[in-house]
Amino acid sequence: MALVQYSDSESEEDSSQSESPSRPAKRPRPHSTATTVSSLPPLPRAFHDLYASSTRISVKDDPSLHGGRKRVIPHVEGNWPTHIYLEWYPTNEELAILSDVIEQFERKLRKSNVEIHSLLRSDLGAQLPLHISLSRPVVLRTEQKQSFLETFQSTIQDAHIQTFNIGTESLHCVSNYEKTRWFYVLRVKRPANDPLNHLLRLSNQSLALFGQPPLYEASPHIPDADAGSSGPVQQQRQNKANGRTESTDYSRCFHISVAWSLAEPSPDTRSRIANIDLRKLGDLSIRFDCVKAKIGNNITSIPLLAGISDQKGIGEL
Repeated sequence: MALVQYSDSESEEDSSQSESPSRPAKRPRPHSTATTVSSLPPLPRAFHDLYASSTRISVKDDPSLHGGRKRVIPHVEGNWPTHIYLEWYPTNEELAILSDVIEQFERKLRKSNVEIHSLLRSDLGAQLPLHISLSRPVVLRTEQKQSFLETFQSTIQDAHIQTFNIGTESLHCVSNYEKTRWFYVLRVKRPANDPLNHLLRLSNQSLALFGQPPLYEASPHIPDADAGSSGPVQQQRQNKANGRTESTDYSRCFHISVAWSLAEPSPDTRSRIANIDLRKLGDLSIRFDCVKAKIGNNITSIPLLAGISDQKGIGEL
């Protein structure tokens, strides 16, 4: 399928120019290439889902091929690594803001033994998607994956959660569950109507039906909120002590990873990170209109309910 379709008039113009040897060809201006590239329409979102997985270059776990990273879930016949998340492809302007933050990382940590790896682009310079996790990396068996996907799709659709926007507010460093990598993350602000907590509960409940552990509940690696307010673990204990059964608020846990390192940052390194200028992050407003479920190399996009602004037609603008 062609990504760019040219009109018949353009084809005829090219043909007429090639048939006129007496007419000198015009050389393009230095900026014409950039103008042509920027005028192309963006790739459809489904395109990224089709080509989301990189080519395997080894049949076994080889950390030297992945910057020292070790596979958390080993390859086992009949097992399907699964992840539920919200995906974000930053615009060029948003990439510039995030790149500035990572450059500040590198300057602050230049004298330390921590090597920062950006999550914005691949080693070949291709843009990478960022995400907010709604599940841990879990494993489904072959006989479970279709049943889980149908269950989860139905659960999200029945919930009628509308599309929403979120902003970012602060920078932190957290480890994965195995403490083999440390991630430099942007915490996000709690959006109106609390869709993140709602989606997390639906994801945890759906995965629990298939014997999979929940995300964030009773996790030792989730930081509590700042002093003066209750973090998710503290609030959960308070709810149990008071005999309350309402759902825990995990708003302080949701985050977007922008970089990672193999070495744990020291207290001094963490202090330097806290001094990074994040004022430009206030300009970010990230829109989410679907939930994604990745099972093996297959990605399913589950749309959220269109909000009032999404339903306006051209005549209503």
